[in-house]
Amino acid sequence: MSAVLDHHGHSTGDHAHDDHHPHGWRRWLFATNHKDIGTLYLLFSLTMLMIGGVLALGIRAELFQPGLQLVNPELFNQLTTMHGLIMVFGAIMPAFVGFANWMVPLQIGAADMAFARMNNFSFWLLIPAALLLVGSFFMPGGAPAAGWTLYAPLTLQMGPSMDAGIFAMHILGASSIMGSINIIVTILNMRAPGMTLMKMPLFCWTWLITAYLLIAVMPVLAGAITMTLTDRHFGTSFFNPAGGGDPVMYQHIFWFFGHPEVYIMILPAFGIVSAIIPTFARKRLFGYTSMVYATASIAILSFIVWAHHMFTTGMPVTGQLFFMYATMLIAIPTGVKIFNWIATMWRGSMTFETPMLFAVGFIFVFTMGGFTGLILSVAPVDIQLQDTYYVVAHFHYVLVAGSLYAMFAGFYYWCPKWTGVMYSEARGKIHFWGSLVFFNVTFFPMHFLGLAGMPRRYADYPMQFADFNMLASIGAFGFGLMQVYFIVFIVIPAMMGKGEKAAQKPWEGAEGLEWEIASPAPFHTFETPPKLNASATRIIG
Repeated sequence: MSAVLDHHGHSTGDHAHDDHHPHGWRRWLFATNHKDIGTLYLLFSLTMLMIGGVLALGIRAELFQPGLQLVNPELFNQLTTMHGLIMVFGAIMPAFVGFANWMVPLQIGAADMAFARMNNFSFWLLIPAALLLVGSFFMPGGAPAAGWTLYAPLTLQMGPSMDAGIFAMHILGASSIMGSINIIVTILNMRAPGMTLMKMPLFCWTWLITAYLLIAVMPVLAGAITMTLTDRHFGTSFFNPAGGGDPVMYQHIFWFFGHPEVYIMILPAFGIVSAIIPTFARKRLFGYTSMVYATASIAILSFIVWAHHMFTTGMPVTGQLFFMYATMLIAIPTGVKIFNWIATMWRGSMTFETPMLFAVGFIFVFTMGGFTGLILSVAPVDIQLQDTYYVVAHFHYVLVAGSLYAMFAGFYYWCPKWTGVMYSEARGKIHFWGSLVFFNVTFFPMHFLGLAGMPRRYADYPMQFADFNMLASIGAFGFGLMQVYFIVFIVIPAMMGKGEKAAQKPWEGAEGLEWEIASPAPFHTFETPPKLNASATRIIG
């Protein structure tokens, strides 16, 4: 930025170089600073994680024993539907956008995001959408109860809360598209001189590719739910068989969005893990270029595998074979990533601080989730396991132990830079081990329930499934308590600035521009683009 000259021609300095920022509620309501907006996103997603978690505990409390204990089947279906929608669109996706807001400008040496006011708008859209989703429980007939996939014809029979749900999804989609445009323009146009695309941190690469995915598929979801809306109120028959419509067409449109969506929720996690593993192994990331190509391959392949969610819809065998092989193909670039992380750790000087524990936990449990996915890609096997608890176990291994563990890893890794204080290492380790143990106690038994034939989304079950369900419910409450522990003993003290002061670079092996600025990160950073060394990881001079 140019300096401001007084009437004598002397520089008065640019106010932006001082640490001026608005105070009080105005700072947050009118926030245009990428760090403030990143913080807002992260706090919003943490709130939604807790709400979605309470709904999950309602499900598990009901399933603690056979018979109907606490909720009727209608409310049970509302809990399963809203748990899914709130976790996917309210917790996981906004959290990754929060990480992108905080870290992308710092990692590429940009002063801020490209469109600061649009950034503010895309965050504040989340609030009315969340209120519509949560508030739908209090509408006539209760919340939507068609499953988070919102399959027709159930959606055509729901009460007014279905319309509120559709409206909320539209708003959330608009927010995602604006956030993605912002991230793409920032990464492509605002990198510091000398930082070529192939020198960018992998987190920026994974988000660049994720943002393109979001722009490609959010309008597809918007189309599907708008067609549902017109079927409900305007006399069309897209999905209504009575008028010549086809409910299976909804599944095709939804999963054409839904499968890339799965990768939207895991690619940024790959980026976070790719930042943490080299730091604590004290080695450069093995195979950087292959990681970039693998990420792009996963994104491209994600568009041609959608119907593996639909093997039981009467698909011709040729179609089943195509989607089966295409799905197996995605295991190759994913395997490349796992291999590269392990190769990075191989013979490194590893230490196991909390971020590294979560990153290694991520690799271990995410790989298990990947293997169960590979099993489900085999059409004859999938036909047996379709809509059973095996599927529930599979995607929770990928989404909880995948996305959520990577977020925890990212929080512990960058929290000293955000807050200026170190978290308590002992408490972080309690959070990790508690989460890991209770997560596996919750979801590992579900594989056996699924193999034994227990269908998902049922409020009751016969006696032979009782023991594993009881175990899963106990694990779920333990896992929930660990996240309360995380908020009370780690997040709140860090936000209040309690703890020992963090160094500018608290991790010995860390590389990247974010470690070249003070802790906590000043309100304005990189007002003038930094001059980089050859590897684009340090500032010269």
